[in-house]
Amino acid sequence: MVELEERVAHLMRAVDDLSDVVAGQAKEIERLTRLVQLLVEREAEREAMATDGPAANVKPPHW
Repeated sequence: MVELEERVAHLMRAVDDLSDVVAGQAKEIERLTRLVQLLVEREAEREAMATDGPAANVKPPHW
């Protein structure tokens, strides 16, 4: 009986440790998702600003 209680205790500890790891990974994924979204928005703004002016590889209309 004591051996079973020890095994259960070890398994419960392992589950708690894994739960902490998963929670940490979820926080990191959320942080990285926000960062990627910010970068996507910045790139979209940069592209919009670049297309407002004449394109670099397009000849002017009088050519």
